[in-house]
Amino acid sequence: MKRVIFVCLSLGGILFSLFAGGSGETSAGSGSTSLKVSIAHNQTSLENPYVNGANKFKEELERLSGGTIQVTTYHGTQGENENELVEKMEIGAIDIVVASPGFMTSAGVKEVDLLSLPYLYNSYEHWTKALDGNFGNEMKKIIAEKSGGRFQVLGYWTAAVRDYYGKKKVTKPSDLRGMSLRGQSAQVQQDFWKACGAVPTSIAWGELYQALQQGVVDSAENDYTNFMLKDHHKTPNGHFISETHHDYTTRLMLTSGVFWNKLTDQQKNWITQAAKTATEEERKVTIEMAEKSKAKVIADGAEVTNFADVDIAAFRALAIPIQDKFAQENNMTSLLDLVRTAGR
Repeated sequence: MKRVIFVCLSLGGILFSLFAGGSGETSAGSGSTSLKVSIAHNQTSLENPYVNGANKFKEELERLSGGTIQVTTYHGTQGENENELVEKMEIGAIDIVVASPGFMTSAGVKEVDLLSLPYLYNSYEHWTKALDGNFGNEMKKIIAEKSGGRFQVLGYWTAAVRDYYGKKKVTKPSDLRGMSLRGQSAQVQQDFWKACGAVPTSIAWGELYQALQQGVVDSAENDYTNFMLKDHHKTPNGHFISETHHDYTTRLMLTSGVFWNKLTDQQKNWITQAAKTATEEERKVTIEMAEKSKAKVIADGAEVTNFADVDIAAFRALAIPIQDKFAQENNMTSLLDLVRTAGR
């Protein structure tokens, strides 16, 4: 009987330790408190810039807090589906995630699709100026307010600029007529590809290599680094790359309002500072890797049509009406103007 009681007490202690090890504050002794924080993204390659950003966040937050905050990083190990990551964040299984903004439309924040408008930015410098300025600050407020406090933006990450890649060379919109294309979920992006004559198709990121390899989809779009790390350019339907530069990508470093509101002011300050440093690191590595990734893709035998040889004016002409319509329908004309003026 004593042995049974001992085993039960031991199991109870183990279970208590497991539950105490989750996110949230735990006693650190001597009247102090410690906080365990987790951050996750959907990229499995350890060469991906998201890894650098997440690791920098861990390093900086643990330094700023003097070790009272401990950070766990998950590099694709919590799933490659961003919607699932967000769901895990909302139930408290993960504290911070990196995700594309498109999922928020189904969460009642349709204004977020402004971040996904094609040809919204003229250059990476334009993107940086807009997101780090008044436009970015206003979008943070809109996301917090329209989500009812569910989401808090900690930083704007990027995946550089996105381009077309597929089974044939593309230099103008009409070249896409009738082709299936795996793109982003944002409605404005799908409207753009439809305007080009393509057929937007939904395929999970983790399944895209096989879909391109087997001809399930004719083409896709993404930045050099992300599709290079997944070897999409080595498939028959990823062989031809055209630098359409249709989207300077915005990704959200995001936390839940529930988690954020549990923090002390000091902890919020530390996390805000660490997020800023992590954002800078992720952007720097992204830009550094972009040219290296392009060189690797070419060395692997893919055929690239450079930006100068693509009829960008024709693509942009299809995008501008989509921008204007979205802004008018969602009472965001002034915000659209903020972005456009930032590029002048």
